[in-house]
Amino acid sequence: MPATEYTNDLALLTEAALAAGEVACQFTGPEAQRWDKPDGAGPVTEADLAVNRLLEDRLQAARPEYGWLSEESEDGTERLSRERVFVVDPIDGTRSFAEGSHTWAHSIAVVENGAPVAAVVYLPKRDLLFTASRGAGASLNGTAIQISRTQEIDRAHVLSAKPAMAPTHWKDGQVPGFQRSHRPSLAYRLSRVADGSYDAMLTLRPTWEWDIAAGVLILSEAGGHYRDRAGERLRFNSPSAQQNGLLAGSEALCEALLTRLAGTATPS
Repeated sequence: MPATEYTNDLALLTEAALAAGEVACQFTGPEAQRWDKPDGAGPVTEADLAVNRLLEDRLQAARPEYGWLSEESEDGTERLSRERVFVVDPIDGTRSFAEGSHTWAHSIAVVENGAPVAAVVYLPKRDLLFTASRGAGASLNGTAIQISRTQEIDRAHVLSAKPAMAPTHWKDGQVPGFQRSHRPSLAYRLSRVADGSYDAMLTLRPTWEWDIAAGVLILSEAGGHYRDRAGERLRFNSPSAQQNGLLAGSEALCEALLTRLAGTATPS
């Protein structure tokens, strides 16, 4: 796809994300109807479903030839035969939304032949709009962003859930000395590494593609690198719609994390 088409897709995603924010903000998180998904897959609210309907209707009407993968839509095999696919998390951070917090995001990407090429991560309650398209850089509210220059892992500030700090995940049980913080949305974590607010992020759990597809493009266009927990490159629109964890930051920090991780650690 020519770069101008990536830009056109980014414009479409941006308009859709802003509209999604208007819909989501009509709901009050703690008062929104909430259900638990089967098999411990987490909560879903009526806001998630309303945003999903809006995005699917709007995006598929504009690009009917694209496939569709969303956390809140029934998955099928048709998307696997499409060159381009929308990969969507209507509300990334549903628990945060349901608790009334403002740290949740709309995460929307176009994936072409396994790689994200246009992406938006939008936090309407925080007025943060992260955008990127392949080859055009990444922006926050229209201003270009770049990753931090920190290169040493023990001096880094890393976004990660606490269970990933268990000694069993690290070689010889030696947990790196980096400073750890947490944010509930993976898309937001990736975006905050992209804008240099944090130096790196990691999650060691199997990771849904809709949580990270948009964020990894924003990160890479801001100068960052990413790998799964085994050091492999990620290819999106996979049959399982999952990746083997995620490490993201500068190339040096990603390599340092991979060097320190125990290869036989149990995912957290």
